[in-house]
Amino acid sequence: QRHLRAIRDGIIATLPLIIIGSFFLIIAFPPLPADWGITQFLTSNAATILLPYRMTMYIMTLYATFGIGASLSKTYNLDVISGGILSTIAFLLTFVPVNIPAEALDAAGTAGFVLPMANLGGGGMFVGIITSILAVEIYRITDKSKFKITMPEQVPPAVARSFETLTPTLIVILGISTLTYFIGFDWHSTISKIVSPLVSAADTLPSVLLLIFLITFFWSFGIHGVSIVGSLARPLWLQLLDGNTAAMAAGKELPNIAAEPFYQWFIWIGGSGCTIGLALLLAFKTKSQFASKLGKATLAPAIFNINEPLIFGTPIVLNPILIIPFILTPMVTATIAWFATQLGLVNRVIFTAPWTLPGPIGAYLATGGDWRAAALSIVLIIVSVIIYYPFVMIYDNNELEKEHAIAE
Repeated sequence: QRHLRAIRDGIIATLPLIIIGSFFLIIAFPPLPADWGITQFLTSNAATILLPYRMTMYIMTLYATFGIGASLSKTYNLDVISGGILSTIAFLLTFVPVNIPAEALDAAGTAGFVLPMANLGGGGMFVGIITSILAVEIYRITDKSKFKITMPEQVPPAVARSFETLTPTLIVILGISTLTYFIGFDWHSTISKIVSPLVSAADTLPSVLLLIFLITFFWSFGIHGVSIVGSLARPLWLQLLDGNTAAMAAGKELPNIAAEPFYQWFIWIGGSGCTIGLALLLAFKTKSQFASKLGKATLAPAIFNINEPLIFGTPIVLNPILIIPFILTPMVTATIAWFATQLGLVNRVIFTAPWTLPGPIGAYLATGGDWRAAALSIVLIIVSVIIYYPFVMIYDNNELEKEHAIAE
């Protein structure tokens, strides 16, 4: 579905900013003893160290709107840059700049018009999604209906495109400005009230288990579950992560558990289905030539959370034996990790580490340098091995029988 795909692509395009930006959170609040000199130096300069974070991850929706608009425009064969710019201005027009008088310069540190930055980040994600899609749809309608300014062929293409987008730009600016500034429609508070139950529900164990089931269920039929479910859930996950990073930057208690890094490092170890246990068993415990060779070939990718060779090689797809642990294992690891986090045995996630890191390393980084998270990841890998074991033995015996039948 083109709109879901555009949302997915636009948000994923911001991941480098999210990863690098959130890294400054760890620098500003290092996982080191408080009495060390380096810790005291970094903490005392935290406000300055956090500035790159505030200009990247803290305002990620601003960048995501351009990506969503560009991606959606591409599916309509429209100019991607124009679509991205239209989406960005549509989003910015939902903000009401605050005018700080010159007399308040000493107290505020600035004067003139300023934007409220909080809603430029995760808090404004759903507004950004709506306005980006709205802007590109207006662009598409004006282009399709020829309700646009068309320049002669002699005009350079870049100049011609700028004139062709005058009409949709006028409609977007006038329409959203009228709603925001003249009618007084508060986009952010209204959308927040609508989606806040969804965000709250996403941070519950039943919601986590439901998403795991849907993702693994789709994968069981050869459909990329993360792409489908993740496109819908990722804005919620980012709001949860944004809540944690904002709380940490403000020195407050982290409020959320089930942000996306929680899934990556405690549930999808080795890939969807927590297949690291499957890869280890195939590589070291199977007797059939096929299973053993497949395990050795797919173990290295599995360590780095790439498991398509396993999903389609064993195959897990439409395999009634392996589908059961494929769905069950991540549900068990999620439950263990949830209660471990809820009870304070491990820190809550604040950092989006590169997804190709081995599980324990990613868990350590994602929780701000908590060694207990790395230990938990190792425990969950062992749990994965235990759950997959009886099913892999059945699978291996079936493969042995096939090989013996062929040999005879």
